[in-house]
Amino acid sequence: MERRRFVKGAGIAGIVAAASAPAIVYAQQQLRWRIASSFPKTLDTVYGGAEIFVKNVSEATSGKFTISLHSAGELVPAFGVVDAVQQGTIDIAHTCGYYFVGKDETFAIDTSIPFGMNARQMNAWMYDGNGMKLLRDFFSQYNIVNLPVGNTGAQMGGWFRKEIRSVADVNGIKFRIGGFGGKVFSELGVIPQNLPGGEIYTALEKGTLDAAEWIGPYDDLKLGLHKVAPYYYSPSWWEGSTQFSLYINANQWATLSKEYQNIVRQAASDAHVAVLARYDRRNPEALKQLIAQGAKLQRFPKDVMDAAFKARNKVYAELMDSNPNWKKIYPDYAKFLAESYQWIPVADGLYDQYMAAQKL
Repeated sequence: MERRRFVKGAGIAGIVAAASAPAIVYAQQQLRWRIASSFPKTLDTVYGGAEIFVKNVSEATSGKFTISLHSAGELVPAFGVVDAVQQGTIDIAHTCGYYFVGKDETFAIDTSIPFGMNARQMNAWMYDGNGMKLLRDFFSQYNIVNLPVGNTGAQMGGWFRKEIRSVADVNGIKFRIGGFGGKVFSELGVIPQNLPGGEIYTALEKGTLDAAEWIGPYDDLKLGLHKVAPYYYSPSWWEGSTQFSLYINANQWATLSKEYQNIVRQAASDAHVAVLARYDRRNPEALKQLIAQGAKLQRFPKDVMDAAFKARNKVYAELMDSNPNWKKIYPDYAKFLAESYQWIPVADGLYDQYMAAQKL
């Protein structure tokens, strides 16, 4: 008798719970957000990271949380996405922090800074070091919650119309390069130019540019830059890795349930891994094609690297004195980087050197 009463009571409670819980969840899950990218659809590796992200969110929520993806210029200009997120015009931006160094140089730490971290180091600092916390504090000033959503790995140093034999050869050249790379290179006499990708080929062909950097073999091959500037230099000391990010409006983020916040984080992490994997798979074949078509693979002379490193130290010292946000984050970044290089050359460095020398 008592057992039947318990079962009957439990059944009623279960029915009430089953009837009410889905209504609560349903209300939380009917979401339609918009994400604006700083990149065109033709940049399939980078833009593809955002496509993976929105697909993952939709699938994980059975289509109840959908995010419409828009390429550069469709909703807002490519470099207007941070303002749009901050103001709530859009819900998420898909972009690179170093596009916004005009607001604060600290933005660049979220993407890449000269002679900075490689992709593995950046992941370690962000996910197991203090990187995420420090950058979250910084981005909160802009009403933004940040999430990594891809990385190129180390990029190439660009295409030059003439060979670079010493640091003297870069003095006075007009080089398509932006952000911190341009700021540091200008200390060597380089004249930085910031052009969209679609204008680079014509500028090199006409001689209004002497050199241009883009990303790496897979993306560079599409632009055909080797046809007008055959000397292909490495490494890109200003982009030892380049991290892409999602910048989410903080007010919108706060409205998400914990479950949905976790889904967004996991969807971004999956895309983050996928973008780097795509570059690591596609760049080797693209490099072979470039060389077969006449690209002359070169290494920056040591005096160029040394002069750039010295200039980088000067710029960073000035920022430590003038920018409190930089001063708060960069020391932790620099300490992590220095400690990492006490380990990486011992294992990966020696292994990679040996394997690269073998006839595989």
